[in-house]
Amino acid sequence: MGLNRFRAQVVSLAVVIATCVIGVGVVVTDVLVGHITSAEADALARTRAEAVAANVELLGGRVALTEGGSEALDSVTWVYADGRLIDGTVPKALATEVAALSTSTREQITRGPQYLLLARPVDVPGHRVAVVVGVDLTAFRTSEHRTLAVTLILGALTVLLVGVIAYIAIRRVLRVVREMAALADEWGDHDLGRRFALGEPRDEFGELARTLDHLLDRVEDALADERRLTDEIAHELRTPLTVLRGEAQLAHMSGEALDPTVVVASVDRLTSSVQTILSAARTRLHGSTSCELRPAVVAAVADRRIAVDVPAGLRVGVADDVVRAVLGPLLDNALRHARSEVRVDAIGDPDGVIVSVLDDGPGFSDDSVESAFEVGASGGPGHGLGLAVVRRIANATGLDVQAVASGRGEVTVRFPAPNTPTQ
Repeated sequence: MGLNRFRAQVVSLAVVIATCVIGVGVVVTDVLVGHITSAEADALARTRAEAVAANVELLGGRVALTEGGSEALDSVTWVYADGRLIDGTVPKALATEVAALSTSTREQITRGPQYLLLARPVDVPGHRVAVVVGVDLTAFRTSEHRTLAVTLILGALTVLLVGVIAYIAIRRVLRVVREMAALADEWGDHDLGRRFALGEPRDEFGELARTLDHLLDRVEDALADERRLTDEIAHELRTPLTVLRGEAQLAHMSGEALDPTVVVASVDRLTSSVQTILSAARTRLHGSTSCELRPAVVAAVADRRIAVDVPAGLRVGVADDVVRAVLGPLLDNALRHARSEVRVDAIGDPDGVIVSVLDDGPGFSDDSVESAFEVGASGGPGHGLGLAVVRRIANATGLDVQAVASGRGEVTVRFPAPNTPTQ
């Protein structure tokens, strides 16, 4: 229905515009034809008047008309001398108008519905002579009416033709939209991989189809990203919850109290995971900000035995809670796999700050530097849980996090400089 209404609106608009343009054309044509026929009638009257005036002579002291001019024109021409009709027969219907023109001292024209009268004075010494000529306007009026009728008919046919052409053209133009709508109606809730795939765009609608395909790609990526986030959340929360449940069952069966150290550690891990997820969400909601790096790193380290080598005064283009959220899981991972030492270094450059989390554990192999950030990855002693969420936060905030195969545990995070927009 939407396409039909749009098509009807476009066709109606085309018809209205064509009607207005043709209406103006008809009016202009009618006016021009009227002027042309009026000029032709005037020219005919003057020609007749000149022909009669050329035959007016003074014979024996009397004004007279030679026979040649009188025989040819006496039915529509009348000659007056000194106020008296000397040639022609005036119809009763025109007697009053012709008599009024007979005394004219200059050329004068009178128009009626069906006739035109022209009076022209003739220079005859000692006499006042005037030639009055009549022109029947019936033929001219008929020509005008016919021209107007033909113009109206052609105009109506043109408007109809414009409507038909507009309908066919818009129908062909909207063919792509109809195909897209039909394809979209066929898609189900789980057809995330379906695309319009109309090929190389040949017009604006083809561009629209390609743009929508790209939009659907982004929507599919976003949904897949959200599914990965759900997996990561479940993965991060499953281990501490499992530990808590195991301790509770063990205490229930043995009748002993829960080990507070285990409970506190599990709760801390749950709190850290939830805080990490909330930090990622807040980062998406809020725009870019900045903080001093060293206090944020110290807060992430807390009271753990981790060496911090971060120069004072370094600033990064993210909030301090993002710094803590990113470094927290990396520090946990490093502590789990370090033999004796964990260290945090920072180096500034024009594009931002590179923070390295180092430990003296086995580290990453060349084959595991990318898979280390996948959900559930635990392919060796060099990496463990939490790295998938770190990659998630890094992607959300425009950071770059990389595992380095250097023979020891090493993960680097590139933080943007202040006022550098994140992607």
